[in-house]
Amino acid sequence: MAGFLPTPEAATAFAFGLERKFAGLKLKKQEADGFAMPYLEGGRGDVLVLLHGFGGDKDNFTRMAGRLTKRYRVVLPDLPGFGEASRDVSAHYRIADQVARVRAFCRALNIERMILGGNSMGGFIAAQYAATYPEDVAALWLLAPAGVAAAQQSPIMIRYRETGEIPLVMRSPDDARALIQAVMTRPPYIPAFAIKTFGRRGAADQALHARILNEVLEQSPLLETQFASLRVPALIVWGAEDKVLNPRAAATFQRLFRHNKLILMPCVGHVPMMEAPFRTARDFLAWAPRVG
Repeated sequence: MAGFLPTPEAATAFAFGLERKFAGLKLKKQEADGFAMPYLEGGRGDVLVLLHGFGGDKDNFTRMAGRLTKRYRVVLPDLPGFGEASRDVSAHYRIADQVARVRAFCRALNIERMILGGNSMGGFIAAQYAATYPEDVAALWLLAPAGVAAAQQSPIMIRYRETGEIPLVMRSPDDARALIQAVMTRPPYIPAFAIKTFGRRGAADQALHARILNEVLEQSPLLETQFASLRVPALIVWGAEDKVLNPRAAATFQRLFRHNKLILMPCVGHVPMMEAPFRTARDFLAWAPRVG
């Protein structure tokens, strides 16, 4: 009978398929700027595009999206280099490079104006996109975003600068549990097969992701060195217990985006949309302006 047991990857794909169905999302495919960028899409209304963080993927938003598809056309792409998207070892993955790819992706889907959001690295990309193409972005939803110096004054980033070690880059499949503990204060239940799948994928990407992390941190200009004041309205959300990026960096984002609202979430870590998906969605729906 053992031969009939599903692999961890097959079990994870089945579980994700159920989550997507309950959230009203369908898996679709799109080519953009030479990269395959699979994405999830569901709902109707104003367009809401959400970008995952470093080492994450489109399904980081799936559970939360179930609360959003009743009001929005929700689009969740895999960024090049992550998830099920293309990996090109000869390409660059600096923030400006990813902004260009996201814009090509949106243009391919005939998305000309949207609410744009992102977590961590995805928040950096979203903020850079809004600063570069403000006519495309009606509002920003920034979930523990990277991109400013103060964000790097965190326990995990300080240790990375001192030792070169960081849980975001997995060397072994066994590192997946340590990563989950690093990014969440109270992790939800995650099946062992999904953790194993996540760990295997992360370990396989170790070399590429180590280089991408360097390009994001060392070769991508910080937002405050490029811009003084940005007019796109922004909802800034941060887990008060974030160990990856320092929540005090929210003050820098408030100075950059003068029309803003800050929500600091107690007892939440680096990925609010995964650790507190319903609360995070509720706060967004209470704030979000119409695209117009």
